[in-house]
Amino acid sequence: MNYRHAYHAGNHADVLKHIVLARVIEHMKKKDKAFRVIDAHAGIGVYDLKGIEAGKTGEWETGIGKMAAPFSPEVEALIAPYREAIAKLNPQGGIVQYPGSPDLALGLMRYDDRMVANELHPEDAMTLQRNLGWDERVKVTELDADTCIKANLPPPERRGVILIDPPYEVKNEAERVIRMIRHGLRRFAQGVFMLWYPVKADGLENVLTSEVQAMGVASTLRVELMVREAFDAGGLAGSGLLILNAPWKLDEDLRVIVPALAERLGLGAFGRGTVEWVVPPK
Repeated sequence: MNYRHAYHAGNHADVLKHIVLARVIEHMKKKDKAFRVIDAHAGIGVYDLKGIEAGKTGEWETGIGKMAAPFSPEVEALIAPYREAIAKLNPQGGIVQYPGSPDLALGLMRYDDRMVANELHPEDAMTLQRNLGWDERVKVTELDADTCIKANLPPPERRGVILIDPPYEVKNEAERVIRMIRHGLRRFAQGVFMLWYPVKADGLENVLTSEVQAMGVASTLRVELMVREAFDAGGLAGSGLLILNAPWKLDEDLRVIVPALAERLGLGAFGRGTVEWVVPPK
């Protein structure tokens, strides 16, 4: 309830998470049938990088702030949807407004796709409603993430992406998110579940990976970006995503993108990207 993403918007973890989310949605759009996005920790939708919160941390400067120069044509073709979402919010150029995951997803969705954008923090939920609630494709809710997932699965479309990216501020957060995914899979076994995690020095990423691997869901992909070495009391050194039921050929996209991000966003000479199957496709 106390976490406010505005302090961290546009950092290296956001860059990775949002580029991967955009690729997942682009793959979902390859089929004509509609799908639903369920964003369990949606935040406020759009963030002001010149605002007080972002200014206090300056985290965006080592994230989206380092993304202005173009990559190779192959990389640029794959991250074009992400680039376009940012450009749409900043028609005069530069980057002042940054899209959170629900705004990014909404901009990529088609007219018959739908979204549930959930945010528990009451003030942020109100801001989210103002930012995105005007669109008839979006339903904004103010629920605990676990309740949100239980209430919205399976989706009417029978196709969907479920994004789970909590702040991991409480001790049992790992157990909670694993429980969310298990419950979600019982209701919607074919859903694309995306679990974001931070990488610090506590080994959380290995615990989550082991638990997800034990679920045995085919096509479970691990994507990780490290910008520096992790050490005790060193804060966020990187981040990753575990993607269950990953769309076909998503791994090929990310094997092009992630090394380029590691080279660009790594601090000093450090930068490491990982794309690997936790449970391979059948």
